[in-house]
Amino acid sequence: MNHRVTEEAMVRALYRQYGGPLTAFAVRLTGGDRRWAEDVVQETLVRAWRSLDGLRTDSGSLMPWLATVARRVVIDDRRHASHAAVPGGAGLPDRAPPSEAEDDRLLREIVVADAMLSLSPAHRQVLTETYLRDRSLKETADLLGVPVGTVKSRVYYAMRALRVALEERGVTLP
Repeated sequence: MNHRVTEEAMVRALYRQYGGPLTAFAVRLTGGDRRWAEDVVQETLVRAWRSLDGLRTDSGSLMPWLATVARRVVIDDRRHASHAAVPGGAGLPDRAPPSEAEDDRLLREIVVADAMLSLSPAHRQVLTETYLRDRSLKETADLLGVPVGTVKSRVYYAMRALRVALEERGVTLP
């Protein structure tokens, strides 16, 4: 009984940590079909649960493993749908699955977004304004109501923190 409680707690922890990013990834894989994506996430987490003893977190993140499993679930669903009629005549959407390059790009975006969430609000805000919204240091300083030197310092330390957060997730920057 104790072992089962531990397994259930681990699955809940997996869902809390990876449910959002995994769902976003699955929605993309399923061509925007949220219901199907939720089924994919559920099946992916069931497979993770079955593999709890073998799951490795050498990279600090299970997202690459979970994304690979989710992609396989979608491919299996598509194959099954093409060989068996679904009751009521409703089949899975007839779309080609995203390419592996698209999957890799989306997975990188999810990992970076997850790493950004680990930053302090001030660091996240300064990177959002300077890199994502392409504002100059002066524009960012004016927007935030702080000196330009403060923005420069925050950008420097935010990039250092982001690099560490990405490395913890198995991503290394050049």
